[in-house]
Amino acid sequence: MEKEDKGQEFSHPEKDWKESFKKKFNQEPGVHLGGSEPKNKKKFTFSFWYFFIILLAFMALNTFMIGKQSNVYAIDYNQFKSLVENGTIKRVAFEEEKYIGYTYYKDEAITDLQNLGSDPNAMATATSLLQAFSTYIVEDPAFVPLLDEKGVEYYATAPVKPSILSSLLSYILPLAFVMLIWRFVFSKMGQGGQGVLSFNQNKAKIVAEGDTGIRFADVAGADESKYELEEIVDFLKTPEKYTEIGGKIPKGVLLVGPPGTGKTLLAKAVAGEAGVPFYKMRGADFVEMFVGVGAARVRDLFRQARENSPCIIFIGEIDAIGRQRVSAGIGGNDEREQTLNQLLVEMDGFDSRTGVIILAATNRPEILDPALLRPGRFDRQVLIDKPDLEGRFAILKIHTRKIKLADDVDLKKIAQGAAGLAGADLANIANEAALLAVRQKRKAVAQADFEEAIEKSVAGLERKSRLLNKKERERVAYHETGHALTAYMTEGAEPVSKISIIPRGLGALGYTLQYPTEDRFLLSQSELLGNIDTLLGGRAAEEVVFQEISTGAGNDISRASDLVRRMICEFGMSERYRNITLPTTQSGIAGVSGSREFSEKAQEYIDSETARIVNERYAIVKENLEKNKKALLTITNRLLENEVIGGTEFQALAKSEVIV
Repeated sequence: MEKEDKGQEFSHPEKDWKESFKKKFNQEPGVHLGGSEPKNKKKFTFSFWYFFIILLAFMALNTFMIGKQSNVYAIDYNQFKSLVENGTIKRVAFEEEKYIGYTYYKDEAITDLQNLGSDPNAMATATSLLQAFSTYIVEDPAFVPLLDEKGVEYYATAPVKPSILSSLLSYILPLAFVMLIWRFVFSKMGQGGQGVLSFNQNKAKIVAEGDTGIRFADVAGADESKYELEEIVDFLKTPEKYTEIGGKIPKGVLLVGPPGTGKTLLAKAVAGEAGVPFYKMRGADFVEMFVGVGAARVRDLFRQARENSPCIIFIGEIDAIGRQRVSAGIGGNDEREQTLNQLLVEMDGFDSRTGVIILAATNRPEILDPALLRPGRFDRQVLIDKPDLEGRFAILKIHTRKIKLADDVDLKKIAQGAAGLAGADLANIANEAALLAVRQKRKAVAQADFEEAIEKSVAGLERKSRLLNKKERERVAYHETGHALTAYMTEGAEPVSKISIIPRGLGALGYTLQYPTEDRFLLSQSELLGNIDTLLGGRAAEEVVFQEISTGAGNDISRASDLVRRMICEFGMSERYRNITLPTTQSGIAGVSGSREFSEKAQEYIDSETARIVNERYAIVKENLEKNKKALLTITNRLLENEVIGGTEFQALAKSEVIV
């Protein structure tokens, strides 16, 4: 600010020089050089960078207006005094903190400027006329007498009060700039057009009527579930048919099933078939860090739903707010419980005849609060389980409608090989098969692409870059052949469809695939023991050939041990506890095992019985492999040669070599 005041004070006579100089070159003082605003304005999106550019412009304008003159050179006091002594400085202005010395007297400078005429070097000459030197004031009693002695003009300047424009630039404009930034940042923190302070507004995504794009024809593998939901659609289309007879449609329907089975897809299909607005929310959207926000959002959601009825409210992962309430101080969450309480009140307080249907989905129904599941709230629970063989076949037909299939594609066989997979897994397999076909530069998706996609989904990504040394490769081959041969020799075991020693995923150095011939829902004790034998076959084969075991069977023995424990504790398949279950309480804390509900003596029996059964089955498997060591060597050599053996080839080799 001081530079601006002092420069304006001593430059009153110099202003005449500049005006005369500009007139010489036909320039009007005060002309804005930034250009005029274009007539045709284009629509643009405002962003933070515009604020940054405006700030730079303010800084440049402020520097231009209050900055020091470009031709004032700062020098030491001794140099300044020397210039006075040799006659270079002829005029000195006394300012508050500095001396400004000029090389011309006032009258001489004006006369020289008027005599410039049409000199082409007028600009350089005028610049030299304005040359000046500055230095800080030093307490020197001999300085003023020196000026008198040399005939130097000197005078003092008083500070000039800041102009209105200067005040605007210094105070008001920066404040306005900060306010604009504050408004911009806080508006960006809002979601869905809501400001950051609109905590009580719900975040439901409203899908307009008919915009879901999903119909019941797009859902397969859940015929019973679709039948249960058809009543909801019929009520939304023709509610008078139910109200005339006095019937009431369920207020809420809870969709229960494992992840990826199509719960959200079915909810969208209901909205698409009924042609009504569809409010979609997740359970976590209700809960925030501020207590009371979730309850306010629940109230706002139901208010909007009533205003737009008939409609459907879908709450995905409702277990995020619907957990069982616990006593205060024992893991309770006041915000979540308040949200649940408000949801219970809203569901209990509105009439289903208004046309508002609540659908919710969860894959953990056992942890939901009983008050949420009672009749009058979620009246109906619809189970959506993993599809059976026919369901998987129907799902694959839907997901391959837009995929070019080769003539050799057998969707029935693919569905058979995808046992235990959900609808989302099958959709991913169809897409992966299409990508693999493109990678192989095929014009259509072949059967091999689907088989590779299933293996990729089950066993992981193929990693041919993981090279094994010869000894490890042989051990892996014998290990996988041991699994396959044991499965072949075990009655009731699932048939082997492929053996491979190509590493996949994070830790699988080889794998043996077994595809079931049909869906099974019950297993006998002998079949469970057969599965345990198959798991132990890999380690037994290593010991038969190399007379020692390795770490490669770690996962196998872990799965075998868990299966034996389940036989003892859950299925009652033990000598002492043949018709008794030994349950374990599940812990809700990750990484913490649940507490057992049986004695220490029973635990000792479980441990000893598990070890006995596993060791007995291992001895049987090892004996069978030693008896068929020739078959083990023959199949392993073929596997080492080709890296992969298909199911048909393996069956032929085993049939000719295995001794029953």
